Amino acid sequence: MNWHSFVAMGDSFTEGLNDAYPDGSFRGWADLVAARLAVEGGPAFGYANLAVRGKLLDQIIDEQLAPTLAMSPALVSIAGGGNDSLRPRADPHLLVEKLDAVVSRLRSTGSDVIVFRFADVTAHLPGQRIVGPRAAVLNDGATAIGEKYGAYVVDLFGDDRFRHPHLWAPDRLHLSPAGHRLVAAHVLTVLGVGVDDEWLLVPPMPEPTPWLMARGADLRWAREHFVPWVGRHLLRHSSGDLVTAKRPALAPIE
Repeated sequence: MNWHSFVAMGDSFTEGLNDAYPDGSFRGWADLVAARLAVEGGPAFGYANLAVRGKLLDQIIDEQLAPTLAMSPALVSIAGGGNDSLRPRADPHLLVEKLDAVVSRLRSTGSDVIVFRFADVTAHLPGQRIVGPRAAVLNDGATAIGEKYGAYVVDLFGDDRFRHPHLWAPDRLHLSPAGHRLVAAHVLTVLGVGVDDEWLLVPPMPEPTPWLMARGADLRWAREHFVPWVGRHLLRHSSGDLVTAKRPALAPIE
């Protein structure tokens, strides 16, 4: 199936953090998918990416849904709720209800929709016993939404390759370039579009890190990534406060 346009909604996952172009801007899985869809869709194919790092699901809906609907895209991806799940009082069931309403609205206009079952990052982060169950609710909700509305469900959680540290950035929360390529491969496969076989390749798992070295790495991670994150949120700041969408309108792929 060919689509004439694609709009990506979401947060840092969709913005493409840590997968940099030579100029320092971010590419990510959505840009990779759009480039491949443009081959099928021809020169008139349009792509917009409204995702901004740090956004909560309510912000994604409030700031990105209306512009998406105004563009009448053939295909929309929406990925959100991960940032909410890290908050102390997050209600994952309410997040699923909100995502359900968004997908219902998009499908009512005729757009095809992509939703995600997210890869498990809890093994690399503190608070696994809190975040893990919330992530499970979001993933189960995505499955149910896909069945309810005929949306495309991209199951990253079911791919054990995402347990490989090579697929994650040093902050342990965002994907590495290799991680973005694997996500793009999953999306294109679900859409029935051919993928670059190299995107599916992951090196063998490394040997377990000796305990003392692992604890040292944990301390460096906490100092460089976790403590600044906590500081920002205590001050009610977000990494996306001064960031705008990288592709706010449908435009051809260069």
